[in-house]
Parts: sequence; structure tokens; C-alpha cells
Amino acid sequence: MYKHFEEIAEAAKKLTSKGKMAVAGAADKAVLESVLDALDGGIAVPILVGEKDEISSLLRELGRDPGDFEIVQASAGEEGQKAVELVRDGRASVLMKGMIETRDILRPVVNKENGLRTGSVMSHVGFFDRVPGTDHFIIQTDGGMLLYPTLEEKKAIIENAVSALHAIGNECPKVAVLAAVETVNPKMTETVDAEALKKMNQNGEITGCIVEGPISYDLAMSREIAEHKRYDCPYCGDFDVLVVPTIAAGNIIGKCWTVTCKALLGGIVVGAKAPIVLTSRGSTAEEKFYSIAVAVLVAEGSRE
Repeated sequence: MYKHFEEIAEAAKKLTSKGKMAVAGAADKAVLESVLDALDGGIAVPILVGEKDEISSLLRELGRDPGDFEIVQASAGEEGQKAVELVRDGRASVLMKGMIETRDILRPVVNKENGLRTGSVMSHVGFFDRVPGTDHFIIQTDGGMLLYPTLEEKKAIIENAVSALHAIGNECPKVAVLAAVETVNPKMTETVDAEALKKMNQNGEITGCIVEGPISYDLAMSREIAEHKRYDCPYCGDFDVLVVPTIAAGNIIGKCWTVTCKALLGGIVVGAKAPIVLTSRGSTAEEKFYSIAVAVLVAEGSRE
């Protein structure tokens, strides 16, 4: 099991066949810098999709020979579709959003005619490294896709996160379904859903993991607090996955960790036939690099 991004990156480097990554909207200097970092780091080989002349010009500015790269011509508005086709046709195993709108890459992904849909909900899986007080990755989900997930969507969110962890070697992730309290309150939907998800896990509807909930953030993250409050759960302080009730909660927790606590983030979208690197325009080069490394390793593990 991997505990830190350096281990993820090192494992991705050691793959016998380098992952091919279709980059939709590659005609942007910051995007190219991030994929060149991944290329130079031995993580992934990019296929650059966008206006060929613009991409070539930017590559020259960055001291690269455009002839060394596979560039797929795509006019504005076509980049997402062209990149999805590369994944569909087996020429790439990872999809990455470059300088295009998120909807322009997700629309062709969910289009049944493109063959990337699996029938599952797509959700964001955020790998957070070096959150203070922890000694391993914590996955937080879903802070990027589903606004107010239903019970069935939360079930899919858990299954997506568990599948991603299975792909990188964690055979039985421990999942905490977060709420404000540990008792079920009919007026607090997240507590009712958390209890239902725990029961689904116990009766075999959610497999390959251990689900606990409802549980508050402090108990999930601290064994000492859990013991003080006499909350009987052996996984407190050692959960692998935190499931948040809404996108707002996930977004706030994630930004608290990265901005205030200086944790590292590598995020991907799963639930389609290939992982999607869907970082924001404000993401650091480091975040993009680690997101690519996670995506490549998840893609390889899922294929195996």
C-alpha cells in the first residue's frame, strides 16, 4: 500500500508500459508545462489535442521540438471529443482536461455513442497527502462533481473510491461517512444515509471495504477523541476514505487541508472507463503532476 505521493510517482515510473494521456485543450503554456513534467518524470506520455500550430509554437517556447510529440489537430469546441475518441480507441488510458471548460470534456465522456460510460455515477476522488496528524493518504469524496448526492449516488461514490484504492493495492479500505453527529436523526438526512450505507456494507451490497457511519469528522480523524467520547470503533484515526454529505462540505474540507494545512492534493474523476485528470485552472504544477501519477497508476491497476 502506498502512503505518499512520492511512492505513487515512483510506482508509475516503474510501469513497463508508460501510460498514454490524451490532453484535451493542450494549447496552453501552463498545461504543457504540467504534462512535460509528467513526461520528463517518466510518469506518462502525452497526446496533445488542440490547435496544432498553437501547440507547436508553445512547445518551441518551452524548448521542445514539436516533432517529438503526437499532436492531434482539433479546433475550438472539438478538443474534448477528439481526446475522448483517443481513449475510446485504446490509444490512451488517461484523459486530462487542459484549457477547456469542464463541461466540454464531460459532455463527450457521458455521450453513450463514445463508449466511455460504465453505467456508474462519476465522482471526484481527492487523494490528500500530509494532512497534519496523519501518516498516510486520505481520500475525500465527493468534493468536485455531485452537488447533493442521493443515497444511491453516495453508494456509487463509495464504490468509486474503493475501486480506485483497490487499483493501487489497498484491498480493504476503511470508509467513514461523515455527519455532524454520531447518532441517527431523521431531520438530518446525512445521518440517515450514513446508517443505510453502513447496513449496505454489512449485508453485502457494498463490498471490498469497511463502512462506518454516521461519524463526525473529529472522531473519524482522532482515536483519542473517539476514546474520550466512548465511541466504539477501531478505525478512528485510521480511515482511508472520508465521504462528505455535499460538494460544499468536500470543497471546504479540501481547501482547509491544502490552503491552511499545506496538504498535497492529487485528484481524479472516476466512474468512466478511464480516469480523468480534472484539475482546476488554479491548481499548482505539483497538484497536476500528482494527479497525473495517480490517474496513470489507477488506470494500470484497473486494467490488470
